[in-house]
Amino acid sequence: MNTLQVGDKAPHFSAKDQDGNTISLKDYEGKKLVVFFYPAANTPGCTAEACSLSDHYDELQKQGYEILGVSADSQKKQTKFREKFNFPYPLLADEDKAVIDAFGVWGPKKFMGREYDGIHRVTFVINEKGVIDRVIDKVNTKEHAAQILTY
Repeated sequence: MNTLQVGDKAPHFSAKDQDGNTISLKDYEGKKLVVFFYPAANTPGCTAEACSLSDHYDELQKQGYEILGVSADSQKKQTKFREKFNFPYPLLADEDKAVIDAFGVWGPKKFMGREYDGIHRVTFVINEKGVIDRVIDKVNTKEHAAQILTY
């Protein structure tokens, strides 16, 4: 796994969101962007993480952040997840893992003694110039917004 680091230029990407709209990095030029990668929609940890960002969305926006969630889930699953919790930000359905691979968050994981490949829960804070300012690889799902806001 070759995860992007602080100081790296964010990779250019395009992917469909939950509504079928194409979202690209260039859509966020001149803005601060939080891109959070999560393993699977509607699972307890991913729900806690996404809800933390949603609950503090106004505060994040006041500090100039846009939010973008990414997983390998289908567009249909992302739509259900977003609608169920009324998230105010888009969720990318990166089924071909192009964005996931570009950021280097796909790799070996361990869970309950089993090893497998999957998406690592990592968040990237990208500045207005498209450079990664911060990588959060130890995400506290319930306090994730605070991890970003206290930076």
